[in-house]
Amino acid sequence: MTELMDKKIENGREYRSMMMDVTDAEDYMVEGYATTFDDPYHLYNTTDRNGDEVEVKEVVSRNAFDNTDMSDVIFQYDHEGRVFARLSNKTMTLEADEHGLKVRAYLGGTEIGRNLYEEIKGGYTDKMSFGFTVAKDHMSFNDGAYIRSIDAIGKLYDVSAVSLPQNNNTEIISARKHCDGVIAELETERARAEEEARLLNEKKENLLAKLKTLRKE
Repeated sequence: MTELMDKKIENGREYRSMMMDVTDAEDYMVEGYATTFDDPYHLYNTTDRNGDEVEVKEVVSRNAFDNTDMSDVIFQYDHEGRVFARLSNKTMTLEADEHGLKVRAYLGGTEIGRNLYEEIKGGYTDKMSFGFTVAKDHMSFNDGAYIRSIDAIGKLYDVSAVSLPQNNNTEIISARKHCDGVIAELETERARAEEEARLLNEKKENLLAKLKTLRKE
């Protein structure tokens, strides 16, 4: 990961992967989904306070993009360097449908864009990532996994064709940067709740024991 990516993550930008397909309807057009809605996906595994491995998942709300700043999203490679398409010149469109946020980008405007299209069409590049900031989210624990629910995305910066190793590394770092601190708080809350339940049960047992003693007397 480059120094530029480090700085972007430090400033709160996060990255997630998506699949990409080449359409046959029009030359140099690629499309895919930046994310799907209401569909939990795996982020990474962590350990709880007992040292047991626990899965961390994430889910994007169907309404997460209702108020998102998408004023000039760009299409890049590995989130850096040249711009292959962008919203402002109408070489890219973004649309939230029933499935998720759909991206369509025309890569025929430059020679390197056409080269990237051929790489995608040939199956050499078939993953994408999108850079964004979160405006509202919440964390929960359900069915043995921590789930981060993204309720509102503040700004969408770019969608990028990526090399898989870099994309996975970036995704884990950006996810951990936010989630680990919140998980620690949830762990503390769970421990407190369990201790309160234990003390309440202890008091209940003591009270029952006293009642039994009184009945014997």
